[in-house]
Amino acid sequence: MVSGDAPQAEGSVRVDVWIWSVRLTKTRAQAAAACRAGHVKVGGERAKPAQAVGVGDEVRLRHAGRDRVVVVSKIVKKRVGPPVAVECFVDNSPPPPPRELAIQVPVRDRGTGRPTKRDRREMERLQGRSPEL
Repeated sequence: MVSGDAPQAEGSVRVDVWIWSVRLTKTRAQAAAACRAGHVKVGGERAKPAQAVGVGDEVRLRHAGRDRVVVVSKIVKKRVGPPVAVECFVDNSPPPPPRELAIQVPVRDRGTGRPTKRDRREMERLQGRSPEL
């Protein structure tokens, strides 16, 4: 195994590289975009893509509609396989909400146009919101 591929116990690495390396995002570009958008926090502070992350740091990531809270246990500089990636962090994320509680988006038939006032009120009633007067 090449030394760059193996988890390392010391040092630091860019937060966007680490997020991508441990497979929290699919691409490094997505990891960097999440940092620039403010969806990544290290130690409670918004992180820029080039911010260094070390062992023991808490990384919070909002990605794909889910909050991930992980504590760095090993530093990796290159993307690793899933079995190795799991060993590189401790996952303290809340469990994902059940599918039944996920937001249900009302679906309209194609070509029906804009909803009428009556349709809008029905949708609000079904979603449990009171109509605003």
